[in-house]
Amino acid sequence: MLRLSRQLDYGQPAPPFALPDTDGRIRTLEEFAPAPALLVAFICNHCPFVLHLLDGLIGLAREYEPKGLQVVAISSNWPDEYPDDDYAHMQALAADRDFPFPYLHDESQDVALAYNAICTPDFFLYDGERRLYYAGQFDESRPSINRPPMPGMPPLRTDLPVTGDDMRAALDALLAGLPAPQPQRPSAGCSIKWRPGKDPSWA
Repeated sequence: MLRLSRQLDYGQPAPPFALPDTDGRIRTLEEFAPAPALLVAFICNHCPFVLHLLDGLIGLAREYEPKGLQVVAISSNWPDEYPDDDYAHMQALAADRDFPFPYLHDESQDVALAYNAICTPDFFLYDGERRLYYAGQFDESRPSINRPPMPGMPPLRTDLPVTGDDMRAALDALLAGLPAPQPQRPSAGCSIKWRPGKDPSWA
């Protein structure tokens, strides 16, 4: 099901996490404290919206790492209906695509709940004090898939290349010490696949 990311209260602190990456190492929010910018990206293996921009996200991570960006990707999907989202497939994808950032497994889905994540991809960009700075789309590009339009929303722009323009504008402003660009347009993607009985009120 198509979902739009939620526009949250900017300035809220990043919730802590302690999750295994695809090498089995536990990664925490605190270990990334030196980075002046932290992008937490909720993604998964199967979602066409994620796959559409994945190369762009990988490229952006490589480009902005020397400027101070740390990217952390998290998969919270319950893989019962989508086996490609299980931990073994996460490990394979991270290796095949040579992820330049850790890819974390949120098996309990507690971290997705803490971040108010709703879709894949869902992006949360934090400043050096780990206050929420940007929670919007990567760019306006969307994959060509057979889905009905969201009520009250314009058609998905499937004719545009993946550029990361919105995220780049936010990163450039953050790293320059400027206010976040406005408006922040929501990301669009597949709904997070919740465990039975785990789905939150906003899912």
